[in-house]
Amino acid sequence: MTIHKEGYTSIALCILFIFVLNAVIQFYYPQAYTIKWIIYILSFFLFIIILQFFRSPSITINEDETQVLCPADGKVVVIEETEETEYLKDKRIQLSVFMSPVNVHINRNPISGVVKYFKYNPGKYLVAWHPKSSTENERTTIVIENSAGVAVLFRQIAGALARRIVWYVKEGDTVGQGQQFGFIKFGSRVDVFLPLGSQIKVEIGEAVKGGRTILAELPKKVAVIKTEEVEATAIVSPKPAKNTNRKMA
Repeated sequence: MTIHKEGYTSIALCILFIFVLNAVIQFYYPQAYTIKWIIYILSFFLFIIILQFFRSPSITINEDETQVLCPADGKVVVIEETEETEYLKDKRIQLSVFMSPVNVHINRNPISGVVKYFKYNPGKYLVAWHPKSSTENERTTIVIENSAGVAVLFRQIAGALARRIVWYVKEGDTVGQGQQFGFIKFGSRVDVFLPLGSQIKVEIGEAVKGGRTILAELPKKVAVIKTEEVEATAIVSPKPAKNTNRKMA
């Protein structure tokens, strides 16, 4: 296991804080052995907490275009049908994963494909489990379309504690399933919006792992339905009438 690049500054600041705190205690209270040991122990635990928060475990990604991988470690807190109004503007199945401070906070692409849409939205800092946090909190919205033309929208959402969202993608990028697309510092949530008909593989309250847990299987007939709609449109559309008037000899 390694340390994620987003943690270098935070870890350095934590070490500086611990050093200054212990130096002050040593200078002003050289004989207060009980206080010093309490500070030593608290400093140790603070360092371990910061260190584990920015851990970056090595994982193996099994890419499958029919499946949607979980974008983050955490717990499933929402599975419901809803209206996606920002980009897709249709009904979707929303899955939300809450990330606590003890989870790995790397965010991974749920599917492979092309980034069709990206937008950063400034906003509030409601608690991550608040129903309106998906639309009112600071967030990023990303849409990836796979080779079959199926689009999946997902969001990084800041919370009351997590106020630092980092992303590594932009519109037009070709990305791989399970690759890192961002990082959220100190706990928050990720929403995924799936096409209706997707077969959900997780349950409310289930602990999930980013890049390893399969959230859902995409509907197999999405591309077929789109093709049939195009053909139906072509059949229904009336052809221009031919001129049947002829001049009498």
